[in-house]
Amino acid sequence: MRELPTAPTSPPALPLAGGAERMTWSADESPTASVPVLADAVGTWKPVSTPVGSLHLLPVRPDRDLSRLARWMNDPAIAAFWDLAGPESVTAEHLRRLLDGDGNSVPCLGLLDGAPMSYWEVYRADLDPLAEYYPAEPQDLGVHLLLGETTDRGRGIGRALIRAMADLLLDRCPASDRVVAEPDIRNTPSLAAFLHAGFRYSAEITLPDKRAALMIRDRAPRHRM
Repeated sequence: MRELPTAPTSPPALPLAGGAERMTWSADESPTASVPVLADAVGTWKPVSTPVGSLHLLPVRPDRDLSRLARWMNDPAIAAFWDLAGPESVTAEHLRRLLDGDGNSVPCLGLLDGAPMSYWEVYRADLDPLAEYYPAEPQDLGVHLLLGETTDRGRGIGRALIRAMADLLLDRCPASDRVVAEPDIRNTPSLAAFLHAGFRYSAEITLPDKRAALMIRDRAPRHRM
């Protein structure tokens, strides 16, 4: 669950060619010295440039995003690892638990050049149950993600976005020195994407729902200067 699927109040959406949608936003950016509650920060982050386009995280709003996310969760390639296939109520309950929580696990829609195409969960790994399964460090951050559309998979888009996301988290959260992920050990395309994005394979860990590869992206020396 919670990784890239294997390969083969917001302004109104504006139409794009091909039936996609473009979403617009406005937000002020103000990196903070720490991240006590991620939900207070993520919604203020502006888009970042990547080799495949401009990436922007938009915190999920169920009244706007539930149908899209439920459709993605019912894609067999995604359902194999996220275990959220079924009626919209299944996805709705998953989102409710995150949105009604402590604000340290933030579900987000990923927009590439304004078009919704990915789902992300950004979370404090050191405050997550994951911390019971690896030697967590204070302020560790974690990511879960999926690419929603088949056309975006197997083209190197995932690795580009993962690298950009890790850079974004470390830039915006200066108290954090690591970003971690725990893709299913069977999901070799996901493992490859994280490795290409600058993560290192740290360990194989047994979680309640899967055998996972603990992937870690360390803060590079340039971030400390």
